[in-house]
Amino acid sequence: MFINNKLPELLAPAGNMERLKAAFKFGADAVYLGAPAMSLRNFADNFTFEELKEACAYAHERGKKVYLACNSFAHNKDMETLPEILQNARECEVDALIVNDPGVIAMARRLVPEIELHLSTQANTLNSQAAAFWHEAAGIKRIVLARELTLKEIGDICKNAPEGLEFEAFVHGAMCISFSGRCLLSNYLTGRDSNKGECAQPCRWSYEIREKGKDGEYFPIVQDDLGTHILNSRDMMLIEHLPEVIASGVCSLKIEGRMKSVLYVSTVVNAYRMALDIYAESVQTGKPYVLPQSIRNELNMVSHRPYTTGFAFGDPGAQGQSTPTSKYVSDCEISAVVLEYDEAEKTALVRQRNRFFVGDTLSILAPYDVGRSFVVTDMVNDDGEHQQVAPHPNQHLRIPCEETLKPGDVLRKAK
Repeated sequence: MFINNKLPELLAPAGNMERLKAAFKFGADAVYLGAPAMSLRNFADNFTFEELKEACAYAHERGKKVYLACNSFAHNKDMETLPEILQNARECEVDALIVNDPGVIAMARRLVPEIELHLSTQANTLNSQAAAFWHEAAGIKRIVLARELTLKEIGDICKNAPEGLEFEAFVHGAMCISFSGRCLLSNYLTGRDSNKGECAQPCRWSYEIREKGKDGEYFPIVQDDLGTHILNSRDMMLIEHLPEVIASGVCSLKIEGRMKSVLYVSTVVNAYRMALDIYAESVQTGKPYVLPQSIRNELNMVSHRPYTTGFAFGDPGAQGQSTPTSKYVSDCEISAVVLEYDEAEKTALVRQRNRFFVGDTLSILAPYDVGRSFVVTDMVNDDGEHQQVAPHPNQHLRIPCEETLKPGDVLRKAK
């Protein structure tokens, strides 16, 4: 099922300019990002006014879109700075504002009525009546549906929606233990407010029980040998279920991760882009959607917690938590990013990101392309000196590579 004969939009996180460019290079149709205030991700790099202007120009030159998050829980002092943020959004020509507070919505409609409003998942929209209210009473163009909905529920909401109202759903990334991210745990334990973009993620900590009796003895929380991480949600992954997600009627598939690395953004966006194109071909040919294992394996390459389908097919219960550990796992790390490639000499100029050695095998991450690799046989620095190891972050090196590369391609090393 296509909306207006188009595939759903692939929406990627952009924590900074490098990740924004990577998202578009690897196939995203739009990105969402934050300004220094009101974006719920205060520890991301975020975008200054000048950077936001550059980001929007870069996107629009390529027929892409930029959505600016203004969805933190707003106090009166926040509303004092909001007019400047909105005026900057207008000047930069952002394509939409992601909002959740009625006061923010009212001010945005008054000051920048030409900018689309997308209702944040923080508003936890769960039913058709709420969706209709936000569209008709508040002028919301798109609703980012709560992650606690099943695909059947999403389908019912989309089916009963007023004409002109769009829906967006998360398909990949970290899950919060609290309903639609409305959590006070970080604020209570550390003084860092998750609803203001400063979550310390105490849900990932290990906990113990303290006896109430006079000795106050501590006991570990254990379930057999599973450990004590009782609040640790698994990550969502729906790439194998794209036909069901698309059939629900959503117009945008959202990837979580504004705090994630350029390797994460590049890898995940590339995998979902290829998967969406495979789905489109399956519709055109009438053949079943079959995701190649090579694309599925890409999502193990990046830092993640064990995967789940979230609430897509019902409440996951205990299966939605990963109790043994809160550590991220990944099969590889980024080694370098390609700056240029000399086809005649078969050499690549790269910028080092993590240490690698002569003799290492590096896999190539390129748009619409996985599975290629090569062995590093030499590396030469800017002074013409040969090195056996690349130990310095951001060092420029020239390395031989028979495989054709392009600027922005990522070189990865298995862990």
